[in-house]
Amino acid sequence: MIGLIKANVFRRSARTALTAAGIAVGVAAIVALLALSAGLNNTAGQLVHLGRADLGLFQRDAGDPTTSVVPLSMIPRLKALPQVADATPLQLVIGAIKSQQSAIVLGIEPDGFVGRQLVFSAGVGPSAGHVDIGDLLAGQLHRGVGSTLKLNNRTFTIAGIYHSGIAYEDQGAITTLGDAQQLAGRTSDETTTIAVRLKPTITPKAAERAIGKAFPGLNAIADANEAIRAGANTVLISKAVLLIVVLALIIGTLAVANTMLAAVLERRRELALLATIGWSGPQLAMLVLGEAVGVSFIGTGFGLALGTIFSGALPAALGLGNFITPDMTAWGLGRACLIGVATGVIGAIYPIWRATRIWAAAALATG
Repeated sequence: MIGLIKANVFRRSARTALTAAGIAVGVAAIVALLALSAGLNNTAGQLVHLGRADLGLFQRDAGDPTTSVVPLSMIPRLKALPQVADATPLQLVIGAIKSQQSAIVLGIEPDGFVGRQLVFSAGVGPSAGHVDIGDLLAGQLHRGVGSTLKLNNRTFTIAGIYHSGIAYEDQGAITTLGDAQQLAGRTSDETTTIAVRLKPTITPKAAERAIGKAFPGLNAIADANEAIRAGANTVLISKAVLLIVVLALIIGTLAVANTMLAAVLERRRELALLATIGWSGPQLAMLVLGEAVGVSFIGTGFGLALGTIFSGALPAALGLGNFITPDMTAWGLGRACLIGVATGVIGAIYPIWRATRIWAAAALATG
């Protein structure tokens, strides 16, 4: 039967190729989007631990953590909590560097623990009117200490090159908190998030409960998954990926069903002949199913290869190359593979039914 399945799959090579191409495009889209979604989730997790913080405080009803607005006036009360060892404000500015739209500008207090942890390979920390840039961004822009960098409509002198070990910090820039607030259009009492260091004996969960009770309007987030759930945009992207997966499954299923139905109708005499020489209904069903799965395997194989290639290019095409690194996981590839094969199985259901009707008619004619 395997030899017959192989021969039938390639009998109409053009039709098989077109069906497999449709499946491949759907699988490639799934692979690329799952990798992008996983990378976005990783970025959300990094956002919580900016500056090696134990947790981050964000506005509870913010659509996304990057749009959070937190008042600086709460910091003295926050530091007074028995669970908190230190706290420092951070202001995020998106899209300030025209040539690197995905690079993040981070406003800090130079004497806060985030600023103290930076390792400088050249120059010094930021001061008013000056900016430090990560070593990765410095390489991309070919800039060094003493050169200038335009943030929005303001020109800053580069005071230092740093390394933090967090990818999008090293692909971004750091200014003083006041300069970042001006770039973001915030008042002097507003910031994006507050990075919190906990005392050694305090667990993040205990700190989250205590801070949540003391500041009901804020989310205290220590876990990457919590950051993902807190970001409405991240959740929206995850739901969009699920929708595209469903659409790809439907389109692929219809393509396989159309191809296999045409093949069954064209080969009615052949199938009837197989029935008359002793093939059972289940055997004819397995023949049609094998051919459908064979086509879906071809499309899935090409789709996995295309998705792997395109997933690396997708963030750059969306202008997010510095912000998101696609995360290609075995589970993501496995899901795409399962969906590709499922299109063959589901798409074969109706053609199998038509094939068994042919078998039944042939069986009655010979009976």
